[in-house]
Amino acid sequence: MKELTHISNRIRQMAAELGFMHCGISQSKRLDEDARRLEQWLNKNYHGSMAYMANHFDLRVDPSRLVPGAKSVITLLINYYPDTEQSQKAPHISKYAYGNDYHEVIREKLRQLLFRIREIAGDVNGRGFVDSAPVLERAWARESGLGWIGKNGNLINKQAGSFFFIATLITDLELQYDDAFAGDYCGTCTRCIDACPTDAIMDNKTINGSKCISYFTIELKEMLIPGEMKGRFNDWMFGCDICQDVCPWNRFSRPHNEPAFTPIPEILELNPEDWEAMGEDRFREIFRHSPLKRAKYQGILRNLRFLRPEST
Repeated sequence: MKELTHISNRIRQMAAELGFMHCGISQSKRLDEDARRLEQWLNKNYHGSMAYMANHFDLRVDPSRLVPGAKSVITLLINYYPDTEQSQKAPHISKYAYGNDYHEVIREKLRQLLFRIREIAGDVNGRGFVDSAPVLERAWARESGLGWIGKNGNLINKQAGSFFFIATLITDLELQYDDAFAGDYCGTCTRCIDACPTDAIMDNKTINGSKCISYFTIELKEMLIPGEMKGRFNDWMFGCDICQDVCPWNRFSRPHNEPAFTPIPEILELNPEDWEAMGEDRFREIFRHSPLKRAKYQGILRNLRFLRPEST
């Protein structure tokens, strides 16, 4: 038991040294209740055209399908809250996309963490995941005591709010486990529900992903955004932070200290005309390491044109 405690504490220490703001550890298990909620969500087609959400269902709810013999799920949070804001003339971009692509940044940190774990614990089998793999990150964060899932669908941490990325490291190493987070501190607050301009946030902690501004500006690949959404994007060109910006718990957000998340100057300053004049080659050059490359330049132009009052 003393050895488990020692290794677990060393892992938390190493995570902090790599820049993670919080680290929680849960025992690996099948997430049956979360599986039922996910199945219901998918059956209601709240994922829209995001077909990948329905893929690999069993892998999402059972860590042992991803790492044979899985015993522990290590969940890590890394802050991305910026210390600067966009200029008033700039079309809105989600704060998580101000700097380099978090997938690239966090994958390297997870690789280093697993390497260090093997140095102190021997031959450990493990895999790190960041957002793009079939893992229920928020559920594991809750199970490892890092916070609760708010009405806006985001994980909320009492000390840090919700402007952070969630990463997961599944291993076959037995560790000392944290208690699951008990309680829900959203209370009667409905600020996120009231503020959502597309009514994507429902009153039972369910998000209709197919109505979210982030879905339309990033995930939707068709070149036409549904006309009924016209005038409801509040100048959001890529993603949306409205439900987080109005959340009272984000008064505890503090600027990150991760150099890779330093805002790209063009994101802070360019107006819509600058974006349209940029051209595809320059876009690729400037944003080759940015999450914006996911929407591609043509997607950015589509979003900008949809924001114009006179466009159809």
